[in-house]
Amino acid sequence: MHRTARFYSENFGYETSGEVREGLIELLPAAGGAEILIHQAAKSLRLGSAAIKLSFAVTDVQQFVEVAKAAGLAFGAVHQANGYAFANTKDPDGNSISVSSRKFRD
Repeated sequence: MHRTARFYSENFGYETSGEVREGLIELLPAAGGAEILIHQAAKSLRLGSAAIKLSFAVTDVQQFVEVAKAAGLAFGAVHQANGYAFANTKDPDGNSISVSSRKFRD
């Protein structure tokens, strides 16, 4: 849980004390947006097997990917689709993550 909290803090601008309260670590977005609560998954759940993908809205996907790469987080190729860009990676637990400019397209 702490490794995952650190990952989102360092790579996506979330703030956290890292303290586990009621079995959760709370992450607050420094620039506004959705909060994340990290909860220990059941032992029966395979890590990375969830059928969801977290998507973060960014205005400039290429720039975000380049800054992330310099900090040690590798994304796949930047793709263009219907007037916006996106790129994919995974968190330390194998969950799929996307950064996308879809929200900001014309």
